[in-house]
Amino acid sequence: MRRMRTREFMVAVALGVLFLHLCNYFSDQKTIWLHNNEGKVEENQIWQPNKNSTYIFSWSACQQNTFAANTTDFNYLPEHIQNFLYYRHCRHFPMLLNVPDKCGGANKSADVFLLLVIKSSPRNYERREVLRKTWAKERLHNGKKIHRVFISGTTDISSETVRQNKLLELEHHEYNDILQWDFVDTFLNLTLKQILFLEWMERNCPNARFLLNGDDDVFANTDNMVEYLQSLKDNDGGKHLFAGHLIQNVGPIRLYGNKYFIPVQVYVPESYPPYCGGGGFLLSGYTAMVIYNVSQYITIFPIDDVYMGMCLAKAGLSPVSHMGVKTAGINIPSSKVDDYDPCYYKDMLLVHRFIPGTTYLLWQKIHDPDLKCENTLVS
Repeated sequence: MRRMRTREFMVAVALGVLFLHLCNYFSDQKTIWLHNNEGKVEENQIWQPNKNSTYIFSWSACQQNTFAANTTDFNYLPEHIQNFLYYRHCRHFPMLLNVPDKCGGANKSADVFLLLVIKSSPRNYERREVLRKTWAKERLHNGKKIHRVFISGTTDISSETVRQNKLLELEHHEYNDILQWDFVDTFLNLTLKQILFLEWMERNCPNARFLLNGDDDVFANTDNMVEYLQSLKDNDGGKHLFAGHLIQNVGPIRLYGNKYFIPVQVYVPESYPPYCGGGGFLLSGYTAMVIYNVSQYITIFPIDDVYMGMCLAKAGLSPVSHMGVKTAGINIPSSKVDDYDPCYYKDMLLVHRFIPGTTYLLWQKIHDPDLKCENTLVS
């Protein structure tokens, strides 16, 4: 009997030691398993964090995929494309700034009718300040809640970058409206913003009714957006919607040096699925969650709006055109009139691009109760 008790005691001690070892292991290193294009399961880790950060990371540093260098004609590709291929597998990054209660918690997130998801770089302080006072102001319109978040990465390591990131932190403490991850905020990393935001949404705001996904240099008439979304028949955010400036029957630009250059080493087909211009588009909460789930099985593509179209196509869903969204700007019918006459914008949903001062002035003008407009035609 005594031997049996001793044996049981030793087994309990061994199990306890094993348990502590496993706890320490998983607290020191987290990995995630994803499916690749062939359906195989592979380990994925995250990008190397910035060296100047004091954040205590919960994710291991993403390791460079050295096999990418075996890609055909790899050495002839631009450096930024080479770096993209080296780290294309990286999807998870430490979060530096968070707003977990932005939607009142996951259980109350259905109270948010329109969530404004605004892509912004740390340096764009003036843009964010103006948007907070104009179309991105958190408020009620027609009894519907409008909330906002800015989504951002970090900038390169320098004395100016340290100041910019510190400014972003101070903004966050004042306004509680910034989501920031520890990856370098570049054009080719815009898709990461989309994926990381959707991951955040799935955890913290899964039942928001609708979203505006856009840049910080657009003019958005969010009052009109709420009214348009309220007018939808049988869709309170629980059905598919993805609307904006529809782009279709186009393919990758193969011209070396072009901002949108995509070599065959990144994307072989000569055509893209239909998508909406990334300056700004509206989507339902339902569609956002579908895109998030599908994105787990689609290789990251460096152009974010095209990637959204790829996810929609994979899910069997389609984007649609809305004539009130002009991500390529609007065509004023006469050179003799003011390009920023509020009568050309008062019925729009979104127009790209604007500088902060013009955004502020135009927002005030279209809300002037004495504004009178004759019929205006723009395209």
